[in-house]
Amino acid sequence: MSAKTFELGPGYTISRVIRGGWQLAGGHGAIDRGQAVTDLIATFDAGIFTYDCADIYIGVEELIGAARLRLANERGLDVAARMKVHTKLVPDLERLANVSRDYIRGIVEQSLRRLKTERLDLVQFHWWDYAQPRYVEAMGWLNELRLEGKVRNLGTTNFDTPRLAEILAAGIPLVSQQLQYSVLDQRPSNSLSALAAKNGVSFLCYGSVAGGFLANKWLGMAEPATPLENRSLVKYKLIIDDFGGWDLFQQLLQVLKAVGDRHGVDIATIASAWVLEQPQVAAVIVGARNQAHALANAGIMDVTLDAEDRARITGVIAQGSGLEGDVYTLERDRHGRHGSIMHYNLNAGKQ
Repeated sequence: MSAKTFELGPGYTISRVIRGGWQLAGGHGAIDRGQAVTDLIATFDAGIFTYDCADIYIGVEELIGAARLRLANERGLDVAARMKVHTKLVPDLERLANVSRDYIRGIVEQSLRRLKTERLDLVQFHWWDYAQPRYVEAMGWLNELRLEGKVRNLGTTNFDTPRLAEILAAGIPLVSQQLQYSVLDQRPSNSLSALAAKNGVSFLCYGSVAGGFLANKWLGMAEPATPLENRSLVKYKLIIDDFGGWDLFQQLLQVLKAVGDRHGVDIATIASAWVLEQPQVAAVIVGARNQAHALANAGIMDVTLDAEDRARITGVIAQGSGLEGDVYTLERDRHGRHGSIMHYNLNAGKQ
């Protein structure tokens, strides 16, 4: 493994920074499709050759499929084959009780069509409600599709330690779990990291810049008043509150800025580089609004923190109360502060 790549599974290598696709979804404003495809290819050229999308990110699988097709037409199939695309399979909350083998197969076939490929590189499975107990059965159906050759690798998204252990005990060969991990939120280290290490499961991490809060522009700013601009900011402001509040957050930004100055990079780059160093972390998933952002994100892979950097960051983290519980436990409480802002039925076009 180099600093810029990671072998996620046997013979399957990804870039340690993954281009997130959520900002290209229809809910984030009008998208210039031609420019979006050009930007996706610019990301590839910057050294970020792995992409994250989902069945519920409206229009994103199609955009990435178009980018791969353009690469194939302009540079050849061998070049296009270097693009790795990870998608997610997220059954709607209202469908969990009657999820079937055909339903799972249908979503995989849909992703294959949208991404213009005969095999999905990685399918990451998410399940909204553990009270509906069929997630292990559904993962078994996904594994059947892997054995058929329609899926290369299997992963999960946001499962907690006991349920991930159930899936692994059923013999499902997982290579990864996508989850939230940042200097503000270290829940994956509570118990999941040990289980993952024992079973060869690596983490693909979103939220490393907390929806943009871990950035130079927030240093020295007063605590924002509600309502906030978008749901992502609301979500990560709750994380900041649970971490220890706005004053401690400002102390963290000051330290990240000082570390960044030593390395000639910004706060966001240091925040993501810190996550890359954590146990079981294979990659961070970051968004990019344009080609300049893609180039900046590639710089995450060039940063190596030293002992002093780590000690300064850890010193601030230790002052916080930390987020409680296992991975995604707060977000699964649909009546709680974190869960009440989630959208659960996006395949059906509902909130």
